[in-house]
Amino acid sequence: MKKYLSLVTFAHTIFALPFALLAAVLAARGLPPLPVLLWILVAMVGARSAAMAFNRIVDREIDAVNPRTRAREIPAGRVSVAAASVFCALSAAVFVFAASRLNPLCFALSPVALLVVFGYSYTKRVTALAHLVLGLGLAIAPVGAWIAVTGAFAAPPVVLGLSVLFWVAGFDVIYSLQDEAFDREHKLFSLPARLGARRALNVSTAFHALSLALLYGVFVLVDGGLLFGLGVVLAGVFLVRQHVLAKPGDLSRVNGAFFTANGWLSVAVFVCGAADVFLRR
Repeated sequence: MKKYLSLVTFAHTIFALPFALLAAVLAARGLPPLPVLLWILVAMVGARSAAMAFNRIVDREIDAVNPRTRAREIPAGRVSVAAASVFCALSAAVFVFAASRLNPLCFALSPVALLVVFGYSYTKRVTALAHLVLGLGLAIAPVGAWIAVTGAFAAPPVVLGLSVLFWVAGFDVIYSLQDEAFDREHKLFSLPARLGARRALNVSTAFHALSLALLYGVFVLVDGGLLFGLGVVLAGVFLVRQHVLAKPGDLSRVNGAFFTANGWLSVAVFVCGAADVFLRR
C-alpha cells in the first residue's frame, strides 16, 4: 500500500480536494447529504489515483533518465508496469462507479473527465501549454462536485474551476523550473524550457493574478461574507509567498513554494468558504 500511495503521490490530493469540497458545500448551501459527500470523496481519490498512475506509466522512460525522478517507483523497479496498469484500471473503474452512484450527469461525464486527466500525460511532448492542461485536470474537481450535489451546471463552480486551472498552471510552471535544462535537452515542452526561468515566472505570476481575480469572482457570485473574503485574501498571501520563494537563480526553496504554500492555500480557502456558508445559515 505504501508503494502505491507513493506511486500516485497521494499527499498531493490536498491540492484539488478542498476545492471540490468547497463546491459541494456551496451547492448544498450547507453540508451535502452524507452519501453524496462519501461518493464525491471516492470519485476524487479514484480519478486522481488513475491519472497519476497513468502519468507514471507513460513517463517511465523519461523518469528513468531524469536525475530528479529516477527514484520513482516504476523506474526504480519497486512497482512493475503491469502492476501499475492494473492499479490504474481499478482506480478508473472506482471513479466511474462512484460517478454512477451520484447522478446520471456525473456518470455521463466521467469518461470525459478521464480523457482529460489521461490526455495530460502526453501534452508535454507537444506543447509548452501543458501546464494549462494539468490545471484543467484539477479544475474538473469543483465542477464535478457541484454537479454531484445539484445534477446541473452553474456559473459559480465553472468560475471556481477556472480559478483552480490558472492556480495549478501557475504553480506547475514554478515546479517545472527544476527541469528546465533537462526538458530543453530532451526536447520536452514547458514554459521554462521555452521562455527561460525569468520570463516563465512572469507568466506564472500572470496566471496566479488571474486565478485570484476569478476566486474573487466566485466570492461575488455566491454573495460571500466576511469569512469567505478572508479566504480570498489568504489565497493572495500564499500566492505571493510562492513568488517570493521561487527565484530564477535559486531553486532551493521550490518545494516549499510548491507543496507547502499551495497546500495551505487550498485548505484556507475551503475552511474560510465553508465556515462562511455554515455561519451565515
